[in-house]
Amino acid sequence: MILGVDVGTSVTKASLLGRDGTATVTHGVRSTLRRLPGGRVEQDLDEVLETVLSVVRSVAAEADEPIEALAITGQGDGLWLRDREGHQVGPAISWLDARASSVLDRWHETGVLRRVHELTGAGMFPGSAGPLLAHLAEHDPERLERAEVAGYCVDAIIQRLTGEITVDASDASLPFLDVPTRTYSAEALAACGLESHRRLLAEPAPPGKLFGLDGSMARQLGLPSGLPVSAGPFDLPACALGAGIDEVGDGTLVIGTTLGCQVLRDEVGLVPGAEIAGMWLATPRADRFLRVMPAMVGTANLDWVLAMVGADVGELETLLGNSEPGAGGVSALSFLSSSGERAPFVEPRARGQFTGLSLETRPADLVRAMCEAVAYAARHNLEAAGLTGTVSACGGGAQSAAWSQIFADVLGRPLHVPHEQCVGGRGAAMTAWDSLGEPVDRVQWAADRHVVQPHPRAVEFYERGYRDYLAAIDRARPGWQATAKGRQATPKEAGE
Repeated sequence: MILGVDVGTSVTKASLLGRDGTATVTHGVRSTLRRLPGGRVEQDLDEVLETVLSVVRSVAAEADEPIEALAITGQGDGLWLRDREGHQVGPAISWLDARASSVLDRWHETGVLRRVHELTGAGMFPGSAGPLLAHLAEHDPERLERAEVAGYCVDAIIQRLTGEITVDASDASLPFLDVPTRTYSAEALAACGLESHRRLLAEPAPPGKLFGLDGSMARQLGLPSGLPVSAGPFDLPACALGAGIDEVGDGTLVIGTTLGCQVLRDEVGLVPGAEIAGMWLATPRADRFLRVMPAMVGTANLDWVLAMVGADVGELETLLGNSEPGAGGVSALSFLSSSGERAPFVEPRARGQFTGLSLETRPADLVRAMCEAVAYAARHNLEAAGLTGTVSACGGGAQSAAWSQIFADVLGRPLHVPHEQCVGGRGAAMTAWDSLGEPVDRVQWAADRHVVQPHPRAVEFYERGYRDYLAAIDRARPGWQATAKGRQATPKEAGE
């Protein structure tokens, strides 16, 4: 058995996974996400670590077979500054943080975003490490001086569990890594004005690297000292692996707080002049890469619209069933995040909207319109990532039969949903078994899922709706960009 841990943005889960990919024991605990003025979103590393220790202890106590390894995955991006002993240097900055939006605006105007995208394929957003480091270098340089390492959630936990300073290549991919060679691009660092902070970036661990559980941590967890610990990949690629993605062109849709859209590729394609968005991620295989479009829309949108109409998630199936495709003429743009959108385009000031409202509009129509908008965003991102094969879906949103049907209909493709819900931990466990030299049967893992077939008439309807969605974005973007410049869009810019 392998104990897989997924350190999410708001929930940490641990599962005891067998070689068939099934979890026999799962425990979860919530962690605190602090939203502060100025778009700041932070977490406390010690508290996050305690959530990990809590769920690992609980699962280990129920294990009736030996645990071969501890496999860690978790949220990516953000900035988790630590000292040599692994203690935080200031609160961890979440990937949801918007404090560096002005840095993105400046980099867009000066061509920095374009240059870094040309070098590494990374489309930076406010909550990625590049702009966050630049923001701190300008506003809190002493904090960077005190830090030994600027990393991410997974490697922060690994450092505390094992004492090792490391980073998985998937985490390091955004924004400074030359992904095919797994080395940092000095040119990308220089373009961001951050070459003097190169010392803070840990070298990516080679594929298959395992670490040993520290003795004191082992005693706290009730596990053997030196137990192999696998570090990554972070949650997006871990979910792709856990959902069964295996063939080039296959895609995975992670319907979580945000929407992780990713497609497996066999080469990194940097296209001059392309939209500055998304990222290329290294995977546990040196010859496979993920083209990722991590949109800022997802189940957070569903939670918001349900709260607006005074409903809860338990009523979702009924609400979606009470509104036909097209939501009674109501349509939406789902850009509700305070940091805007980051894929398949970067617009820090992107904002949501409802159109087509009337006195006949019902709560069910608002909910369906938002769910359709998120599904349109999924298609937009998967197409931008180069989808040609099958699509798997996981995350909380995939547990809704009605919403999954909307995704299948909008995509016009069958949606493959794993039965096992601990998909990120599953992908981390798969990676750990590979590192141990005991790979699992990937065909068997991929077969453990159900398939949501698209309805032909709905596919035809949503094809028109998707074109309208793209046109609505084209009309809205000049207004967002004008807001970023501190002025109102002219009627011509706004498409009037």
